[in-house]
Amino acid sequence: MASGRDQRELPRTLEKNSPKPLYAQLEEVLRAELFSKKYGPNEMIPSELELSRTYGVSRMTARAVVTQLVNEGLLRRVQGKGTFVIEPKIPAKSLAYMGIRDQLESMGYYTSTKLIEFRQTPADAPMAKHLGVQLGEPLYFARRIRSIDGEPISLHLSYMPKALCPTLAPDEMETEQLCVILSREFNLTSASTTEVLESVQATTAEAKLLGVERRFPLLLLTDLHRTATGRAFEYTKVLFRGDKIKLHFEYLV
Repeated sequence: MASGRDQRELPRTLEKNSPKPLYAQLEEVLRAELFSKKYGPNEMIPSELELSRTYGVSRMTARAVVTQLVNEGLLRRVQGKGTFVIEPKIPAKSLAYMGIRDQLESMGYYTSTKLIEFRQTPADAPMAKHLGVQLGEPLYFARRIRSIDGEPISLHLSYMPKALCPTLAPDEMETEQLCVILSREFNLTSASTTEVLESVQATTAEAKLLGVERRFPLLLLTDLHRTATGRAFEYTKVLFRGDKIKLHFEYLV
């Protein structure tokens, strides 16, 4: 039985007498098919051999066009299996603008949060510097996984001085955003945020939690939140799956 892909009507061959090169015509056809969602996310497109036969181009030309779309992040090659459509990345804004959960839900995604760990820990040298506390001062540490439709997309590691939120409890951390809890229960509202963005590779532990391979590309966004008086009250590291999220930053000058 033919697959859903095989049942689709393929376009006619390219215009060989056109001043536009064949590879450019083929690229336009494939790009149009991807943007029209002829091939859905994670669906395999025709092989390079199929493309060369269908459109009357050399296999080298077909490979060059597919490689261009792979390099643009529209397709991915899986060795021994074929070339597949990459699911579009979700555009997210700075977390200083709006929490990632609110952003995702405003776009219509169903999100869930799982609290992996909540404990008290002494401030080490880097965390003492970030939060402006003494070395060894007690901090609360929370580790959470955020998912869309059951698939993990981000890992959140948060540190808060215990002195500023002494009765902080894990009870609501799966149903409420941490920023909401800190604001409502302890009057800790962010008036300014310092953000740092960098690319990293997943460790073995991070890969397991996010459902990816070790050394998988991740986006690491660190946020340091301060009150209106300049008191640092939360330092958070958010590891986003690089294949699921892209971050947009907008500045007024």
